Amino acid sequence: MLEEKTRIEEFQLNGDMLVAKVKEVVHGGKIRRIVIKTDEGKTLVDIPLTMGVLGALLLPQLAALGAIAAMVGRCTLIVERADE
Repeated sequence: MLEEKTRIEEFQLNGDMLVAKVKEVVHGGKIRRIVIKTDEGKTLVDIPLTMGVLGALLLPQLAALGAIAAMVGRCTLIVERADE
């Protein structure tokens, strides 16, 4: 059995770029978790993702991200990826 390792990536974004960047990293594959934090470090959204959740079940979260993006000026997008 292979041990799965994780890699953390952080992106500093303006709110208007948030949804586009989330779509980009999700299409990149092997995403385990997406966390969005304010500049002050407060967690706004923590979305755990599994292999089967990348399709239609992610659409409501993307709609919520659009609403969050409209409210925040800058935020940090933290992406946890699975590496083999």
